Amino acid sequence: MSEAILNQFREQIIDAGKQNKVLSIEGGASKSWFGNPSHCQTLSTKEYQGILDYQPEELVITACAGTPITEIEALLAQKDQMLAFEPPHFGDRATFGGVIAAGLAGPARISAGNLRDFVLGTRIMDGRGEDLSFGGKVMKNVAGYDVSRLLPGSLGTLALLLEASVKVLPKPAATASLRCSISQERALRILNDWAGQPLPLNASAWIGSATGEGQLTIRLAGANAAVGSASKMMVEALQAQILDPLEANAFWKDLREQKHVWFTGLTSGQALWRLSLPANCPSLTFPSEFNPMTILEWHGQQRWVQGPANPTIADTLMKLCQQYGGHASCFRNNGNEQFQRFTRLQSNPLTAGLESVQKRLRHSFDPFGVFTTGRLP
Repeated sequence: MSEAILNQFREQIIDAGKQNKVLSIEGGASKSWFGNPSHCQTLSTKEYQGILDYQPEELVITACAGTPITEIEALLAQKDQMLAFEPPHFGDRATFGGVIAAGLAGPARISAGNLRDFVLGTRIMDGRGEDLSFGGKVMKNVAGYDVSRLLPGSLGTLALLLEASVKVLPKPAATASLRCSISQERALRILNDWAGQPLPLNASAWIGSATGEGQLTIRLAGANAAVGSASKMMVEALQAQILDPLEANAFWKDLREQKHVWFTGLTSGQALWRLSLPANCPSLTFPSEFNPMTILEWHGQQRWVQGPANPTIADTLMKLCQQYGGHASCFRNNGNEQFQRFTRLQSNPLTAGLESVQKRLRHSFDPFGVFTTGRLP
């Protein structure tokens, strides 16, 4: 059955190359809104699913791209293991391949690392219809450039991801979440200070107005003694309250899936803007037409703001972030105007030199432009 599906993929890719057509790779379509709009013919991976190998003692799982991510997480939970990068699903139909192609990580990214850091090996089909494998199932088996790590965040514009092996981690022995009222400026200062200390900081989220007070929620995860000691210190330092575990779990899940009330308040004509900034970036001042409320994650390195959805605002935010060595992207667009959702490489002095590398890579994997949907610039 799987071989028949692979042959279908190959035929569809080769046919598209001959007819100068573009294919948009789709799993559960839970993230079809992410990236620049694409209206190309669909190549669906939904039928190519299944967990191929799971070695709990080696902390590695291998699965087909169309496998529901909930199925993988449920299997890991049976062995008290997890996907440490905490990927957002954005829907019940999210697939393993879609999670990797989107390259998104949840609240724990600041402590666990990015999704890309956990990809050990991949099997892909390129724009010629060739079946290729890279990497493997252990951390130290890659010689030369690790091609597997190009797939996360590529949004299906490089090649068709067939299978992947990722590293998993044991669930922490203990967790605790604390909350307090605090200004954004003080929250950033404290989080950056604590991040440099041997504390079991797992995630953080500050929600409020840049000019006033907000709520800081911190999650600790690790050994029982470490979590207990850090909780006591933080309660005293911040006059914080320890959240009920059920309330804490609901908060972090809603934040990950963008179901928190702040996200659901995005109105027509507005956009959700994602700002990626360095650890030492201070509070930012936004134009008056922006929602004054902001969400800061990853100790301030990921920030969410809501404002008008148009090219002028996009340019303003991108230039503002570049001043601090970061970049901006339009994560969700609730407006009617279409514009570039991501910071282009050539527009950012820090990454402009990578543009030629990106073009050569795309040509190597997809010489006929089968996957050039434009979802990424």
